[in-house]
Amino acid sequence: MLKKQETSSESKFFMIIKSAMNMPGVKIRREEFLENELSKYFSQDTVQEAIRSNPASAGISVNQIEKIANACINFETNKVTSISTIAGIPGGFAMIGTVPADTAQYFAHIIRILQKLIYLYGWKEIYNSDGDFDDETTNELTLFIGVMFGVNTANAAITKLAQSAAGKVEKSIINKTLTKGVIYPIVKKIANILGVKMTKQIFAKAVGKVVPIIGGGISGGLTYVTFKPSAIKLKNYLKTLPFADVNTYRGNNTNDNDFIDIDFD
Repeated sequence: MLKKQETSSESKFFMIIKSAMNMPGVKIRREEFLENELSKYFSQDTVQEAIRSNPASAGISVNQIEKIANACINFETNKVTSISTIAGIPGGFAMIGTVPADTAQYFAHIIRILQKLIYLYGWKEIYNSDGDFDDETTNELTLFIGVMFGVNTANAAITKLAQSAAGKVEKSIINKTLTKGVIYPIVKKIANILGVKMTKQIFAKAVGKVVPIIGGGISGGLTYVTFKPSAIKLKNYLKTLPFADVNTYRGNNTNDNDFIDIDFD
């Protein structure tokens, strides 16, 4: 029975995430995003080096990146909160398949801010060579969403990924690990935990819709108090990793150990 519940929670998570991944505007292209954000503050040479490698490699400090990251968080928070308030009014949004449209929209913004933050803090493009989401993308998203929602196993897995690839700019280093069999049980474990958390959140939103007049306010407020802290949690975690540290790129830092050994919580 427990195994069936875990499978159900895991499936629910992936169903919601795949719906969110197909929402219009969810994709953030790394090169275009970094060009737009960094060119406001840095020279073209610095911006191009940040795109070629990453912002820390270009000499951009964590403190400088944090100002941009905070602005991105505020922007996405305002967008998702206004959408959620409309959706909180009965009939505001319909369904996307079996997923409530406001839930898919909420997690689309989770994925949007997630992409912005990981690009600012040194991670590479999460899409494949065709510009599409694939299994590696889904695995990577699951890990980062796990961090946002307080799943310690996700923090441990990403820390190992970052340590194994520190000083290396090739996306293939990360992809190699994400496609290994060792990462799959970790992703499944995180997906199961997140599936349970999502069920609780969706239920809370449904309760808000029971009261038609104030339902929109409840839904929008719930989104604000869950979305922004989750984004800040990810930001605060990412800035501690070697990808975000300018000192990582001041020497010939190499680490060929790409094995991940994670203890489940």
